[in-house]
Amino acid sequence: MSTAPILILASNSPRRKQLLALTGWKFEVQPADINENLLPAEHPGDYVVRLAQGKAREVARMTGESGIILAADTTVVDAGVILGKPADPAEAASMLRGLRAHTHQVYTGLAVCRSRTDNLVSDLCITDVPMRAYSDEEMHAYIDSGDPLDKAGAYAIQHSYFRPVENISGCFASVMGLPLCHLARSLKKLGVVVEVDIPAQCQSALEYDCPVWQTVLMDEPLG
Repeated sequence: MSTAPILILASNSPRRKQLLALTGWKFEVQPADINENLLPAEHPGDYVVRLAQGKAREVARMTGESGIILAADTTVVDAGVILGKPADPAEAASMLRGLRAHTHQVYTGLAVCRSRTDNLVSDLCITDVPMRAYSDEEMHAYIDSGDPLDKAGAYAIQHSYFRPVENISGCFASVMGLPLCHLARSLKKLGVVVEVDIPAQCQSALEYDCPVWQTVLMDEPLG
């Protein structure tokens, strides 16, 4: 077993960089450009895991550096329909109206691999996300801020003013884009010792009392 090496994050996502920084590990950013089209009849879980694996393999192909490559993909699913990023404010409003006052799911696929080997570990986190009954006025003020336009499903769970989600009982970090406990158990499967108290760091930074971290670290499925 080895201690955590330098990580290569296959993403430019500010949320993923923010979450990964909580670990204290050194990391570099090397985004991957792959085809993200959905395959016919593809299940959302299969979709996000496939994209995460594809990003990890693409960065492994591109880089000659030693280290661990980390890739992730997140999608919002409502009644079986995958919601991507809204094209404009009107589509953002349509998405937020559809999500309001009921529960949908967020799927995050994760893949880690050693850059000079074919050893790849993947994982999946599925989180139920209950949306509150926000008003049209709140929704439009949020859309006017521009924040929803680069977010799948047109919202950020961590937004300090809009706060669209209430009473979540799953992995908060996964909804943001990077389930850190899933990352810790995936690294362990690659033989990497995780010395940082990931659950404590995550819960402190996100101000969230996570009810599922022990389940994840015991290597049980979530979702």
